[in-house]
Amino acid sequence: MIRLIGVELRRLTWRRITAIGVIGVFLITAFMLFATWRESRPLSEAEQRAAQTQYEMAHRDWVANAERNEADCRANFDPSTSGGMSVDDVCKWSEPKREEFGKPQAVFRQIAPNMLQGSAYLLLFAAFLVGASFVAAEFSTGAIGNWLTFEPRRLRVYGSKMAAAGLWFVPLGIAVTGVLTLGIYLITARLGSTAGTDWSDIVGLIARVVTTTAIGAVIGGVVGLVLRHTAAALGLAMGYIVLVEGIFASFLQNAQPWLLVRNFDAFVLHDTRYVLNKCVTQADGNYVCNQIEKTLTFEHGAWYLGILTLVALLGAGLIFQRRDVN
Repeated sequence: MIRLIGVELRRLTWRRITAIGVIGVFLITAFMLFATWRESRPLSEAEQRAAQTQYEMAHRDWVANAERNEADCRANFDPSTSGGMSVDDVCKWSEPKREEFGKPQAVFRQIAPNMLQGSAYLLLFAAFLVGASFVAAEFSTGAIGNWLTFEPRRLRVYGSKMAAAGLWFVPLGIAVTGVLTLGIYLITARLGSTAGTDWSDIVGLIARVVTTTAIGAVIGGVVGLVLRHTAAALGLAMGYIVLVEGIFASFLQNAQPWLLVRNFDAFVLHDTRYVLNKCVTQADGNYVCNQIEKTLTFEHGAWYLGILTLVALLGAGLIFQRRDVN
């Protein structure tokens, strides 16, 4: 089995689409670092003076009018149009702060998780596409039939292909997330702040991104095996994103905890939050909608992705064992 996995790893390495995918991933990663650098640059002296002027004007207005504005707000407060918020929340007139004006400082611990989440989607897409092409090409060219004459035990062939797809993307995921994290750290150390960084959280996030990358390659291989065409696999993925995640999800709010993207975020980010709209007709006839924030836990996301991957592997293995390869 180890020998078969080694052969599959070499075949995957020398595929043209693999090279194109790797180059594309690193180019997009470089662009993400460039965008981070542009966003992290501090304001010019003229822009800083303008921000200071705006702050001073806002603060003078607050000193002169805050008490009167709050009193007027409380006098005109209508609970039926407040969306469930109290009078203290609606009529709170906070003092302006200097950091609220101008460009906020780039902070590594705030930027890195968002950028790594973006890289998780990038790596997932690349891994799915390469994994699907890797397996589907075997059927479209008829090479799988020749391979089975060399190794007739189908489950060994199937297992080696899935294992190779997942294992190949582990070092790529580590390299991409490592380059991205190092680049963001160097940029924010020069132009912003790296204070308060919890490296255990960053390392854990990188490990989860690498895990989902390997899962993406395996799922791509499964879909490629079932559909036998890379274009069909890509079409299925795009169709799911547009129809299920994009259209149906907006109508079926109670299904949010069972959507793939939502659970992906919960696993990668170690918990994620989403908002549900709860609308009711009040006794006075007013129709009011309130937003309720929910949390989808890391454990839910981990179990969801794990069970999905296991079911997909078992189902595809059964299909490959029983279906004619031609």
